[in-house]
Amino acid sequence: MFSTIAGLIALVALFAAVAFGYGVSRRFVRDKLRFVDAAQKRSAPLVAALGAWVFGSLAALLLPFVGGFAALSFGLAVGFGVAAGQRDVRLGAVGSRWLTDGR
Repeated sequence: MFSTIAGLIALVALFAAVAFGYGVSRRFVRDKLRFVDAAQKRSAPLVAALGAWVFGSLAALLLPFVGGFAALSFGLAVGFGVAAGQRDVRLGAVGSRWLTDGR
């Protein structure tokens, strides 16, 4: 019974980490890095995903309920969040509002 509860806690932690990584990285790229050319390159999501995966792997070494799959999932979520933030910048979304030409 306790292994099932521990597995459920690990699954909830995984979903929370994935949602947090995606949301924060998308918002950060969209709001803070919209004028930074390096953040708009095609390689930026890959670099961010690799960095988040390394960070998650270090967390997996230190925390007993975090595994390699969680680290990989967190890295992918951050990479997809950066790509979504780049798309928001290209399409003109800033914050929760869309940029318009004033018409």
